[in-house]
Amino acid sequence: MSVANFCAILPGTKLPVTDKEWFPRWIRRYASSCGDPAGKLPVSENRVVPFLQALRDHGTPAWQRLQAVKAIDAYRALILNAEAPHLQHIRITLSRLAEQEKVAGATPGSPGTRDERHLVGHIDPSEPAVIKQVRRELRLRHKALPTERAYVGWLIRFIQHCGSPDLERLGEPEIKDFLTTLAVRGHVTAGTQNQAKCALLFLYSTVLGRELEFLDVARATKSPRLPVVLSRREIDGLLPHFQGPRALMFTFMYGSGLRHQECRRLRVKDVCIDEGHVVVRSGKGDKDRITVLPGRARGMLASHVETVRRLHEHDLESGIGGVFLPHALERKYPNACREFGWQWLFPSLQLARDPRSGHVRRHHVSERFFGDAFKRAVRLAGLTKHAVPHSLRHSFATHLLEGGADIRTVQDLLGHKDVSTTMIYLHVMNKPGLAVRSPIDSLA
Repeated sequence: MSVANFCAILPGTKLPVTDKEWFPRWIRRYASSCGDPAGKLPVSENRVVPFLQALRDHGTPAWQRLQAVKAIDAYRALILNAEAPHLQHIRITLSRLAEQEKVAGATPGSPGTRDERHLVGHIDPSEPAVIKQVRRELRLRHKALPTERAYVGWLIRFIQHCGSPDLERLGEPEIKDFLTTLAVRGHVTAGTQNQAKCALLFLYSTVLGRELEFLDVARATKSPRLPVVLSRREIDGLLPHFQGPRALMFTFMYGSGLRHQECRRLRVKDVCIDEGHVVVRSGKGDKDRITVLPGRARGMLASHVETVRRLHEHDLESGIGGVFLPHALERKYPNACREFGWQWLFPSLQLARDPRSGHVRRHHVSERFFGDAFKRAVRLAGLTKHAVPHSLRHSFATHLLEGGADIRTVQDLLGHKDVSTTMIYLHVMNKPGLAVRSPIDSLA
């Protein structure tokens, strides 16, 4: 009877649609393992663990066992009215196992799922336990280093705001107050507030294994902003102020529509001169795409690649030569990190220590390498627009549309998920044939 009540109550909850679909199935299987009692189902670690072990023995992956535990937790909260999340540590363990299986692409118990240190890297042992756990879970999910730094920074600010490092005892009221304070007193943008919210949701849902209720907070306003677009004449005036690798980076960002970070992270093998295209790996949203290779870049590119090759050969002779590889590729292909194709197209002239692995290797150029040169070029060219390196990408899209390119094609080249994002450039382009004359020009 209680299982039927649970299935009847579930559609009216705020749980995700997939949970509403699958939770009844897991509860029925759990009830079957308990002998289908006539009353309420017993929910205890002594009952749940054997049920999960039986699922594991039948080959059920960790992410499905985690879903089963969430279903049992929902039953406990809705039917038994129990608030204590005593299955929390089981959920955390299964979440970790599910991520390991996803990363390794293997079944539990295979050799690919046991070596976590390679995936996690070095973590400062002096940090608070919850911060170390957050870093660990972020790295297992292959989150970028800037994302890790941002999330940890928001959690530290949240702890300072609440005045308590015991995050497990904090919940929706404290989160609501913190996010509202950011919007009302801090006057942060909508994107900044959303980043703080994502950091807190990751902490509670992934690390602490708690499901948060709907957070009704004061939202930071998001006003529409038009991008800064440079004219063709302004682009032509900027280009002479760049030399060497910076000139090539300028050509890629304006000629291929690359983001500044995407340009810095290009590898030698990603630029296909014969095919005339550039492959962007792990762009925004961790998506890959292909964009055009400017014909103007081919001459500079051939000379630059030879310079990078000589630098790489010198590193190999010095016993360095290894480059960072994404995810677990370094373990899967141990020698790939020394292959020339995997090297950064724009390598730094200085060696650096990897903050995660601790290895000393050659990284790609920093953000300031091109950013400072761009700021100087804007000043020397006498531009009054507030132009930044990303303005080159805006200019690429706008000038393509002005030239008659199809908006869907531009969307694919930019890697936009939604065409509405690309349509913003229609508002700033100089539309040919638009014969609008100011009324003041008609006065005598």
